[in-house]
Amino acid sequence: MVHTITEKNFEEKVLNAEATVLLDFWAGWCGPCRMMSPVVDELAQERPDVLVGKVNVDEEIALAEKFNILSIPTFVVVKKGEVVKQITGVRPKALLEEML
Repeated sequence: MVHTITEKNFEEKVLNAEATVLLDFWAGWCGPCRMMSPVVDELAQERPDVLVGKVNVDEEIALAEKFNILSIPTFVVVKKGEVVKQITGVRPKALLEEML
């Protein structure tokens, strides 16, 4: 299951998560983001041990700024409230799995 991450649920879903969190920072107008969306959705189905969240940078500007998102798509792995890995751009699914 993919979660929509907002400023309102960020603390509960991401910072307080027991599980590893994969955040996908994206926007509807972004072609590469649309290319990666099915890959992220697949990971969410295949990895129930990981909380997969999508952050729309147009709607969640403060979260994009907090993570210093300068281009999209950007993928951020958070463990116990700390960013442990971050990559930008279209990437193979295997690389995202490796990050987790």
